[in-house]
Amino acid sequence: MLEAVVRMHYNEYMKTAVIPQVRVEPELRADLDSVLLPGETLTEFVETSVRRAVEFRRVQTDFAARCEASLVAYERTGISIPSEVVLSKLEAKVAARVKQLRK
Repeated sequence: MLEAVVRMHYNEYMKTAVIPQVRVEPELRADLDSVLLPGETLTEFVETSVRRAVEFRRVQTDFAARCEASLVAYERTGISIPSEVVLSKLEAKVAARVKQLRK
């Protein structure tokens, strides 16, 4: 009974989880150490890298889902947007962003 109460208390207030250790070749570890920013810890680097990888995977998954939905819509309706129109819109977005960044 006491063990269950202690476990509940521990789990309720536990704020973090641990990512498993990864064994790598000494050369990779040396490369990693050589690219750490001043004052940056290995833990911070790993956490940032994992967060970016997770976000990248989410973006990939969302993109694939939109592509699939678009294909299904095209197969159902036969209506699509010509590539010239899509490229034109993308070029306009890039130009607007470049203009914004140059201010």
